[in-house]
Amino acid sequence: QVQLVEAGGGLVQAGDSLRLSCAASGRTVSTFAMGWFRQLPGKEREFVAAIEWTGGGTRYANSVKGRFTISKDNTKRTVYLQMNSLKPEVTAIYYCAVDRWGTMATMDQIQDYNYWGQGTQVTVSS
Repeated sequence: QVQLVEAGGGLVQAGDSLRLSCAASGRTVSTFAMGWFRQLPGKEREFVAAIEWTGGGTRYANSVKGRFTISKDNTKRTVYLQMNSLKPEVTAIYYCAVDRWGTMATMDQIQDYNYWGQGTQVTVSS
């Protein structure tokens, strides 16, 4: 099995920045991409960003382009999400996930992802 542990969430004020991390451990599996999703209160889980594990290609939700940056460290099996200029409307639980067999065209699709972390809460106050 693969375990994913997110860290870095917390309570911040509007305009602040946060850097989330997600470390993978356990069995090493072939990985196409790792991604970040979020679930706002009362909403379905939605795509935020993803990064191709080998090539490094990235994809972002339109709502976060220019403010969020996804990166990775293959040696540490860790993916990061740098979030800048945070707004209260991005308050959510942020999850990371592993996409084993996806493609660049589908890496924003939740059904592509095979392993999920437990999530980390991000709260942005106004």
